[in-house]
Amino acid sequence: MRKRNIIKILLLLVVCIIAAAGCSKNGRAAGSQIYYTDSERSMLVEKSYKLEGKTAEEQVKNILEKLQKKTDNIDYQTVFIRNVKIKKWSLKDKKLTIHFNEEYHELSATEELLLRAAVVQSVGAVDGVDCVRFMIGHEPLQDQQGEIIGYMRPDDFVQNTGSSLHSLQKETLLLYFGNKKGDRLVKEKVNVRYNSNTSREKALIEQLIKGPDSDNETAVIPAGTKVLGVSVKDNICYVNLDDGFMDTTNVLNAEIPVYAIVNSVIDGSSISRVQILVNGQTDIQYMGKVDLSKPLSRNPNIVEGE
Repeated sequence: MRKRNIIKILLLLVVCIIAAAGCSKNGRAAGSQIYYTDSERSMLVEKSYKLEGKTAEEQVKNILEKLQKKTDNIDYQTVFIRNVKIKKWSLKDKKLTIHFNEEYHELSATEELLLRAAVVQSVGAVDGVDCVRFMIGHEPLQDQQGEIIGYMRPDDFVQNTGSSLHSLQKETLLLYFGNKKGDRLVKEKVNVRYNSNTSREKALIEQLIKGPDSDNETAVIPAGTKVLGVSVKDNICYVNLDDGFMDTTNVLNAEIPVYAIVNSVIDGSSISRVQILVNGQTDIQYMGKVDLSKPLSRNPNIVEGE
């Protein structure tokens, strides 16, 4: 799989009084990138982009259209969600004003900050754009204190790798592990704490790898397995594991590891099916018995008591 250049960010928007200071560019990085969000919508993904168009207006138009377009890649997605759309925009004296529809107010704080950073940093690659202002309907964008944010520049967004946007959250997860014989699945409720930047699905898979607390249950995924990515699209959860998952040394029933993942992810959620990938590949017959080429539905027949 192509190595992704992922920038994990703590988006600290500097509420600058730029109106007085002007919109001149200071130390903007060279090159052109389009910014998306990762599959968990917790950080930005930077993708190289060749500016298209001869004028600044043409370049802005192409960037904004690309930003709003849905992607077919499960690893990065558009920041435009919840029916948020750009109604119109104007560029005058190198100041770009973008008008959004009222659905913009439906974004969570994290979603809004990611969208703002992605748009400002993406159009910031255009030489004819010094700064960007957001309008929601007919009103200028305000921060949580009701202050008008005004014009923004790409370097108003501090990129701080290794920093979290949010704190830990607690949840009780219903997981499936192997019974003592390892030939059927049993349910176990586990209280977990995980970073709120991490999706519930990823936290769940990590707990499955960690293994059960009870001596009456057996692990279903090899302890050394690494989670390469977890994402949800169209009610299908995509779980991408490294080849540690293919270590079947202690596996008695090929369905146990597979449906431990599938059943755990689906129970208590709106997810209908789970696609398991190994190093990004789906053309796999697990132990020569379970076909992983297509998304799988919950299997109650392998669960004790069902």
